[in-house]
Amino acid sequence: MTSQKTVLVLCTGNSCRSQMAEVLLRRDLGGAVRVLSAGTRPQPKVAEGAIEALKLAGLPTDGLYPKDIDAVINEPIDLAVTVCDNAKETCPVFPHPVPRIHISFRDPHGEPLESFIRVRDDISARLIPAVREALGL
Repeated sequence: MTSQKTVLVLCTGNSCRSQMAEVLLRRDLGGAVRVLSAGTRPQPKVAEGAIEALKLAGLPTDGLYPKDIDAVINEPIDLAVTVCDNAKETCPVFPHPVPRIHISFRDPHGEPLESFIRVRDDISARLIPAVREALGL
């Protein structure tokens, strides 16, 4: 029996893309992975469009809130995933070597709900398979 892997999803504000990725990874890989998300400069709250896009897909949103990378930096991370170019450039140095992948997604902030839905679906289509492959699942 293999132990559960921990995936950390990073973006700048931890208010949209990384939050949606956290929920989607938990839904699709929850038995195999523990999922965390954080931001390099977290916003005060999760974007309403992200919350609504997740709810429309029947996904849970209770307890979602932006977290600073400092809150998870000492966790045993098996894979760090950056979902925006800024987070890739400012990705912190972890206390131990951590494999990383980068898949950039468009930031839908300030756009209509349909943009958040498109980003949600793009995350599901591209990120889930990439994490599976990176972790050998």
